[in-house]
Amino acid sequence: MAPSLAQAYRRRWWMAITAIIENLLFSAVLLGWGSLLIMLKNEGFYSHLCIENETVNTNMTVESGEWQSCIEQEEILNLGFTIGSFLLSATTLPLGILMDKYGPRPLRLIGSACFAASCAMIATAAYNPKVLSILIFLAVSFNGFGGICLTFTSLTLPNMFGNVRLTILSVMFGSYASSAVTFPAVKFIYDLGVSFRVIMWVWSGMACMVFLNCFLNWPAESFPAPEDIRYNKKVKLSGVVTEDKLTGDRYITHVTVTEDMMGTKQPEPDQPGPQNTAHDSVPLCHSVCSPIFLWSLVTMSITQLRLIFFMGALNKILEFLVTHGNPNPSEELQKEVDEQVGFYSSIFGTMQLLCLLTCPLIGYIMDWRMKECEEENVTTNTEKSQSDPPKRDRKIQKLTNAVRAFIVTNILLVTFGIISLIDNLPIQMVSFVLHTIVRGFIHSCCGGLYAAVYPANHFGTLTGMQSLISAAFALLQQPLFILMVGYLKGDPFWINVGLLILSLSGFLLPCYLIYHRRNLNRANTERDRLAASQSAKENAPLTQSDSGTAESQANSHAANRYTPNGHK
Repeated sequence: MAPSLAQAYRRRWWMAITAIIENLLFSAVLLGWGSLLIMLKNEGFYSHLCIENETVNTNMTVESGEWQSCIEQEEILNLGFTIGSFLLSATTLPLGILMDKYGPRPLRLIGSACFAASCAMIATAAYNPKVLSILIFLAVSFNGFGGICLTFTSLTLPNMFGNVRLTILSVMFGSYASSAVTFPAVKFIYDLGVSFRVIMWVWSGMACMVFLNCFLNWPAESFPAPEDIRYNKKVKLSGVVTEDKLTGDRYITHVTVTEDMMGTKQPEPDQPGPQNTAHDSVPLCHSVCSPIFLWSLVTMSITQLRLIFFMGALNKILEFLVTHGNPNPSEELQKEVDEQVGFYSSIFGTMQLLCLLTCPLIGYIMDWRMKECEEENVTTNTEKSQSDPPKRDRKIQKLTNAVRAFIVTNILLVTFGIISLIDNLPIQMVSFVLHTIVRGFIHSCCGGLYAAVYPANHFGTLTGMQSLISAAFALLQQPLFILMVGYLKGDPFWINVGLLILSLSGFLLPCYLIYHRRNLNRANTERDRLAASQSAKENAPLTQSDSGTAESQANSHAANRYTPNGHK
């Protein structure tokens, strides 16, 4: 039986910690594709294409424990990565709609089951890869869908953490982005001699533990937004009886125990107020057609394509940096290629943990000075003390924080694009770091922007729609990959130049946010001016009546100083 919302609130730290760990191990692990690709090639997935096409030397036999590798094999396996990464983002739209309606619990149960099934399918296909290699497409589809279910359902959990909501949200995004380190870790275990099939079966069993944790701890209800949460304390009064051993007298001591409780805030019937229903009255189409959302689509689509292409083509890019485009490398050079590609892909995968460390920074930027802001639901009838210092406008502060976050992210993205143009392998370590930071930052920025600007009941749908559109745009990475390994002979330079130019469009969103913030400031200034003039008009008659009353009272006092006969 699912726990209640109040029980889930008491378990919120357990749920948050386990969600972070589960995101690390089971969410977007497919983004560590470079390490998985090496293991799939070593296990012989689609190696029969190399024998049939005779694109490589056939002196390597299965009996020696090695399989053939060729361009045809890499292209079809990269197609599997394209499908899986597409589902990892594209299914967020229906997931968002379903989660807004049914809550995160059923989707999380389905996601953990799908991930367990994907690992089981990969393990099964490894027994006979020549016949069962086709299962890799179904497996990566289940992997991507199951991973995004776990990620997406964890994004509403920060609603339980009040003022640090965006910081916790950024940690969730960081654990999602850092999950790309999982396959490099699996490859490290694989290189130690552990069977690939055993690893996949154990991983499938661990996913079943995620299913059990969700079944026991996640509530059936959706997590309410912070402005809809009612926090209170349940006080219990109990008596403790103590007995004096010398006199035998008994004393009763009363002890109070407080417990944190949480429930959904009920609207007060006598104070409906337009501001209380402002978020509920906003239609979804208004949020979808807003310029902020449309500009975020442009920014996220181009950024996703830039990041996904680099991850999918990483091994071929590293290979080109070692061979410098030599179509017929010697055996010694080919051995160096294998060593360097394996080494640098492992480093790239390990660096994904930086997402977990750096995402709280962007969350801190999004939460900057929010505690100094006035509440959005304060009614106009609320009287403020003249001695109270003026507070910051919450909407303006949210936009200011979002502008800073997107500017920092886009500067790092452009810097990454410039460094990726340099034909030097050790320098690419810097691009690895920047790629990892940007991938964590951009999701946190976008999620934080939607959480800050739009109603809470639109968050899932808007995030899902944005992920779907950006995932569809990122499908261009497959033809770009084919263009690179084919016409460009493995040279990624011109593709990187084109993507760098596109990346500059990411600054359009913070520019519009600055323009929108200026309009809000003007509107607030005009509103305050009108309110001040209206208040002055209302106070003017009162001032006149007060002066008239004071004058009449003075006259009556003067008259009372004399007697009726004219004497004092």
